[in-house]
Amino acid sequence: MYNMNQQESYGKSETDVVLIGAGIMSATLGILLKQLEPNIRINIYERQNAAATESSDAWNNAGTGHSAFCELNYTPQLPDGSIDTTKAVKIAESFEISRQFWASVVESGYICPPKNFIRSIPHISFVWGDQNVEYLRKRYEAMVRQPIFKGMEYSDDPEVLKQWIPLVMQGRDRSQKVAATRMVVGTDVNFGALTRCMFTKLQSLPDTMLEFQHDVRDLRQDKNGRWHIRLKDLVTRKEKEISARFVFIGAGGGSLPLLLKSGIKEGKGFGGFPVSGQWLVCTNPAVIEKHEAKVYGKAEVGSPPMSVPHLDTRVINGKKALLFGPYAGFSTKFLKKGSFFDLLLSLRPNNIIPMISAGLANLPLTRYLVGQVVQSPEDRLQTLRDYFPNARMEDWELEVAGQRVQVIKKDPKKGGILEFGTEVVSESDGTLAALLGASPGASTAVAIMLNLLERCFKEEFKSERWQAKLRELIPSFGTSLNEQPELCAQLREHTSRVLNLKMAPVAEAALEV
Repeated sequence: MYNMNQQESYGKSETDVVLIGAGIMSATLGILLKQLEPNIRINIYERQNAAATESSDAWNNAGTGHSAFCELNYTPQLPDGSIDTTKAVKIAESFEISRQFWASVVESGYICPPKNFIRSIPHISFVWGDQNVEYLRKRYEAMVRQPIFKGMEYSDDPEVLKQWIPLVMQGRDRSQKVAATRMVVGTDVNFGALTRCMFTKLQSLPDTMLEFQHDVRDLRQDKNGRWHIRLKDLVTRKEKEISARFVFIGAGGGSLPLLLKSGIKEGKGFGGFPVSGQWLVCTNPAVIEKHEAKVYGKAEVGSPPMSVPHLDTRVINGKKALLFGPYAGFSTKFLKKGSFFDLLLSLRPNNIIPMISAGLANLPLTRYLVGQVVQSPEDRLQTLRDYFPNARMEDWELEVAGQRVQVIKKDPKKGGILEFGTEVVSESDGTLAALLGASPGASTAVAIMLNLLERCFKEEFKSERWQAKLRELIPSFGTSLNEQPELCAQLREHTSRVLNLKMAPVAEAALEV
């Protein structure tokens, strides 16, 4: 895209890179760029008064460390009854890339100690009923054939499950058929803590500026390809402008409106469908101590992926917590601290048809969300009791979770389609990129940002200097860990040691596959 070593006279309002939004994506991209180009100038702008206050915050959904070990929506059953593991393998490999990157910057002393943001915890899939048990068994058989899922255990023995997940089994009907899989190499990642750790490092580096309470009002590109970003200081109420050679819009739900304001042709036709969420948070320390796992079940038909129910142990601000949910809902806000007019203001002549088409094609989702909104406390408790039969209402409080904006994009046949992943939209000249979408976002941030660098910094990315540095940061860079079992085992052992995580015992398969 451009020669970063080129000497240039910079004015006060000029920089190389502007990162919009102080979440995990901007933090990851900022650290990567400073590792690859220590002299690059980076300015970061965040509307709130701190980093990671929206989707990256531990209370706002991001916290599992999605590695496809336990999320059943990543392994759909095909019409012929077989299990498709393609997406699960891709996500698992992406998470291993994140682990390698974190281990590299921890090992070099570049960021805070791993105990601040990551810990070991088993990832468990739990189901009940004949049909679901059969599905889980088939899923297990398909997954243990993949080297990246080596060590996965399966059991449909209630006595074994009582050892794995006592809280889930306590008080359960003995006649109910149940099954679970377990990966002891699962992790709990506090992405809010990791994000703040990364920004602390970035702020200490030369030619890097992070400014909070700055709202991006507009951005436009001049004839020379530079972007001019108009900002408002929300404290002084004064406006200012800065120009940059490259802009990354990583503002979570706020990315879509800014992408639309940029006017790039690649962003035309994109819309967003906001989905809100809520958690039941346990307030009884005795109950919290009895559970030590992330237990995921099957989602209801028509529900969005981020609504897959899970009984989730986390450590937040150094304290163990137990959450259940999330319960989905609908809000016209694009951010938890956004405006109720966000959805209306995102409408454009070029995205109205895709949004209407996607809405009509996803009526089951709409009905599901309406049902979630009108749930009573007793309804929510009953859902919890599917996973924790002895749950008592007085031990739980309802808390608002994060806000997600699902991607709606043009489709030549259907008019518009609703997608549930993450998508990088970049201008053809590589000077601007925006990240849209939700899960598994944070967990695969490093892989997503590598893809962005390859698209937007094409010449630099291909250079031997960048390639060598990326192989140093991510030893598996350019290879598939699932296709190299020995390397996968070696790197998982290395990252476990550096990040102080448990290594799985070489588990004998519980079933003959």
